[in-house]
Parts: sequence; C-alpha cells; structure tokens
Amino acid sequence: MNSDSVLSLVRPDILALTAYSSARKEAKGGRVWLDANENPETPSVHKPLLNRYPEPQPADLVAQLAALYGVVPAQVLVTRGSDEGIDLLLRTFCRAGQDSILITPPTYGMYVVAAAIQGARTITVPLVREKNFALDAAAVLRTVTPETKIAFLCSPNNPTGNLLARADVLGLVRTLAGRAVVVVDEAYVDFSGQPSLAAEIAANPNLIVLRTLSKAFGLAGARVGTTIADPAVIAVLQKVIAPYPVPAPVLQAALAALTPAGLAAARDSVATLVAERNRLAAALPGLPVVKRVWPSDTNYLLIEVADSTRTMAAGRAAGVVWRDRSKDVPNCIRITVGTAEENNATLEVLSRV
Repeated sequence: MNSDSVLSLVRPDILALTAYSSARKEAKGGRVWLDANENPETPSVHKPLLNRYPEPQPADLVAQLAALYGVVPAQVLVTRGSDEGIDLLLRTFCRAGQDSILITPPTYGMYVVAAAIQGARTITVPLVREKNFALDAAAVLRTVTPETKIAFLCSPNNPTGNLLARADVLGLVRTLAGRAVVVVDEAYVDFSGQPSLAAEIAANPNLIVLRTLSKAFGLAGARVGTTIADPAVIAVLQKVIAPYPVPAPVLQAALAALTPAGLAAARDSVATLVAERNRLAAALPGLPVVKRVWPSDTNYLLIEVADSTRTMAAGRAAGVVWRDRSKDVPNCIRITVGTAEENNATLEVLSRV
C-alpha cells in the first residue's frame, strides 16, 4: 500500500483543509522575534522525574489556577494551551455535518480550523472596523441559527488588540442561554487592566472562558491553557480530553509560575510590557510608513502601513520578524511588544521603510 492509498482513506474535507499557519511556520532566520505575541522572558525552570505518568488533572495545579482566576476547582480543566480547549469544545458541542460555530472576524484563525476538522460550518459576523472593531451584538443575534452551538468571541481580540464591550458580551450570553454556548477567549486579558468574565459563569452556565499561561507568564513553550466553565460542562469535557494533557515538566513550570514569587514576576512583566506597548504606540505614528496604530489592550499592536508587502520585506531583511495580517485587515501588520531593545529595532527598521 502506497501513501496515496492511505490518503484515500482520509476524510476529503480534511485533505482540502487549509491548516492554521503558525508564526513559526511562516518565518525563519530572524534575530528579533516579534510575530507570535510571546512574552520575551520565562521566569523559571525545574527538573522533575519523568518515569511515571502524570496526573490527568493535577490537583495542586487545578487549585492554583482556580485561585488565580477566581473560580472553584470544579470549573477548571487544564489543557495543552487554549488551542486544545478550542478543539475539545468543537468535538463536544458540534455534530459533524450538522452544527455550526459563529466567529467575529478578523479574529484568531484556530476557531475556523478546529471547526473544519470537526466538520462544523463557520458563520461570520465581522467586527465593526469603523468603531475600532467593536462587536456587533445585534448582528450576531440575527445571524445565529438553531444549528449554531458555539459563538467564539476573542477579547481582547487577536489581531486587532481591543477588548469587546463587556455589556455586549454578557447580553449575548444571556440571550443565547439554552441555544448556544459563548466562548470568550481571554488569552490577552492580563494586559488590559480589566477583570475576566470568569466570575460570571456561575450565573451563566452557557458562558465558557479560555485562559492561558503563554502570554503574561511567559510560558508559551510549556502549553498551559485553562478552560473555565460550569462544572457540568467540565465533567463532559473530561470525557473527551486525552488522558495525560499535563506532562511533568509542564506541571513543574506552571507551579513555579504560580508561586508568590512567580505571580509577582508575572505582574512586573505585564507592567513592563504595557509600558513598552504605550511607548511604541506613541512613537509609531510619527513614522512616515505608519498610517494608523489601532488601540491595544494586549501585548501587541496592529498597525496600518503604506505597503505591507514592502514593510514585511524590510523587516525580514533586517532580521526583525512581525506578522503580516493584511489578509484580514488590508496593509496591516501585527507587532508583538518585545524587550526595549527589540522594540527599538522595530522603530529603527520602520523608520527606514
């Protein structure tokens, strides 16, 4: 049997699927990496024993994450980054070939990819660009169908960087109760200075919140995500998740990050990155190539430039890697906030375009 014979057994829609293209797939050879919204530092390293299988959901980590997010342990599921949480929710709520999800583009690309893998349709309600990419809640309610099982809302949104209005999100949650779950992806909320929606889950069991230690805690390489939901939803997700999603080295890194010293380090890191974000946001409009800087509640900035292809090429030539988002927002690139030195490199390169 050759490879073509094996591929003939694969679902045709999977063969035709356009896979999510990560930042690391798209760019190589850089010296300043400002394309993946990573924290430029990592606080701690440990060396655990690896001869035994880890706990499926380590009780100490679950308890620490519950305390961090202000919920009870029964509302917490630890996943391999938020991406696994997205995949689990699709497989749990959406029947292949029957159900759909709703997204609000431009937004995080994995929602569409996970839906396609599951065989769920995607319906879209664009954010309102003229209102700094605000959520059009009325349009969402007009567009939802009986087959729509999940509405994904990214807040702060990737790539635009803005928080969605809390009242609009909660209004959707309450209106869609009994019809669909609303998943709010809060990967970047630590940089916004605003509270999480996780506290609203107790009163709204169709609300699900995704969090991660990848950004504010600088653990993107460890892949520690948290799905926060009603305990009944968590119990169902426990049936779907793989047996050992938290490897021992990941557990140790996460627990170290959640100690008092680790929490203090994360707070300091967030404060530094927010200050650098504000410095970049103030400096970028003065550069001729920059046409607009969108407001940001995250650790990145979306900027509009005269020619995104030319600008990205200038960055690559200097070894500075950003993320081209012009397919989502014409002539726009997303710049992760790095160290002061890395941010100076961004300003220097853009000043010469």
